[in-house]
Amino acid sequence: MSVTTRMPAIRILACAAAALALLAGCSSKNDSGATKAADAVTVKDQWAKAADSGMSAAFGELDNSGDKAVAVVAASSPAAKAVELHEVVAAADGSKTMRPKAGGFAIPAHGSIKLAPGGEHIMFMGLTGPLRTGSDTPVTLTFDDGSTKTFTAQVRDFSGNQENYSPEHGG
Repeated sequence: MSVTTRMPAIRILACAAAALALLAGCSSKNDSGATKAADAVTVKDQWAKAADSGMSAAFGELDNSGDKAVAVVAASSPAAKAVELHEVVAAADGSKTMRPKAGGFAIPAHGSIKLAPGGEHIMFMGLTGPLRTGSDTPVTLTFDDGSTKTFTAQVRDFSGNQENYSPEHGG
């Protein structure tokens, strides 16, 4: 084979190698070959509570299609100075207290959790501006494997579930 006939073959092989490298870079697997938590989790029915200032919260359902349990360990949003993962617990006297959720939100393999008023939720602390009904706000979840997923929550009116806040619990 002459040099002139080998050049097209070399170019084809180089292009094929480059395409494979690009596809590998787009993989939803981490370095160990396991699927990233963010790729296994979908968010649906997501919304945030309308508020002029102070605090608000985001809710929805988190579905894990993966073969192993995952945990949401943090969240962030430009809508608030701080974002915390919260739970609501009942006291002996029947009152409800909202507090940070130690360890975050565990989502079982092939299971789901519901973030809802009066239960587990994403708490916006120190709103950066009003959350107006009908607008949208982005929320980014961080998982225990370091992967992240951003979703958009529609802002809605909601006047229920007025709990006490107890920041010293939950670790």
